[in-house]
Amino acid sequence: MADITKRTAEDGKISYRVRIRLRGYPLESATFPNISLAKKWAQSTEAAMREGRHFKNSEAKKHTLADMIDRYIHDVLPNKPKSERKQSAQLKWWKDRIGKYLLSDITPSLIVEHRDNLARGITRHGEQRSPSTVVRYLAALSHAFTTAVKEWGWLDDSPMRKVSKPKEPRGRVRFLDEEERKRLLTACKESKNPYLYIVVILALSTGMRQGEIMNLSWKDVDFSEKRIVLQNTKNGERRVVPLVGFAWELLFKHAKARRLDTFLLFPGKDAQKPMDLREPWNDAINKAGVEDFRFHDLRHTAASYLAMGKATLAEIAEVLGHKTLAMVKRYSHHSESHTSGVVAKMNESIFADMIENKETIQSI
Repeated sequence: MADITKRTAEDGKISYRVRIRLRGYPLESATFPNISLAKKWAQSTEAAMREGRHFKNSEAKKHTLADMIDRYIHDVLPNKPKSERKQSAQLKWWKDRIGKYLLSDITPSLIVEHRDNLARGITRHGEQRSPSTVVRYLAALSHAFTTAVKEWGWLDDSPMRKVSKPKEPRGRVRFLDEEERKRLLTACKESKNPYLYIVVILALSTGMRQGEIMNLSWKDVDFSEKRIVLQNTKNGERRVVPLVGFAWELLFKHAKARRLDTFLLFPGKDAQKPMDLREPWNDAINKAGVEDFRFHDLRHTAASYLAMGKATLAEIAEVLGHKTLAMVKRYSHHSESHTSGVVAKMNESIFADMIENKETIQSI
């Protein structure tokens, strides 16, 4: 309930102090020069509090966006080691531009203004930022706001809820055709780098990500069970990857000649760190004459081959480690003939008697 108190200063000047006490909210107070302004503020503030639209002014007016970002980087990001560096840079972009604003003054329109500036910006490679990049920047800021609301009590609600994200393009699907695959594997085999050929074979045969392969340790490989156990994946879950056929043979030979000064399968000059794959990979791609192809596209290639081999989308998702089918639907066109065959088989089964009886079909 709102309580309005009339106050008279020593010089005779009159003011009205408003105090609002509402269960679940800290005390809110403000002072006005006349009773009408005091009543108006009391009514709008109390209504906003009851409807859940009111920011906790006592906290939101104490902290700037820079305060929120600094605390988030210090307290939260260390628990997200895989994304710490990238998200830290994204959050500092926001801090540099609107960090001086109090949280109580951060509005959806202010964020939208800078979202659009971000989208028009040019990267260090001289290209305009993609919608996907803008979405990542917004996601980093959104989670910081969510943490400030849910865990720190600095805000009642996040302004990000009213900020729309740019529409991302459909996921890229670039995979090797048979001739490209042969040329690339030949170039990798002829590479001066002793690990490149095995790494690429592993990527093609398992669909593992580059980071997953390069950070493999020998304890992750079980030759007797013919599997690789990934302890730390992108989605944070443990994943078992089948290790079979030619990939198993190559890795078994590699194990016989393994370096004893490291736990890594593919160490770099510093035996405790993975090798840098960029230069040998780029050399092999150029030598093979394979255009517009990145290492991550080996993962798409593996998935496409699985689809063409009549694997279901659920099976592909399990191999790649996706929690939902949404990410693997991009490969569905490769399995259309298989889907058609499944439907045809079902129809043949349930309508067999009708197909055999042509008179019945004609009468329909």
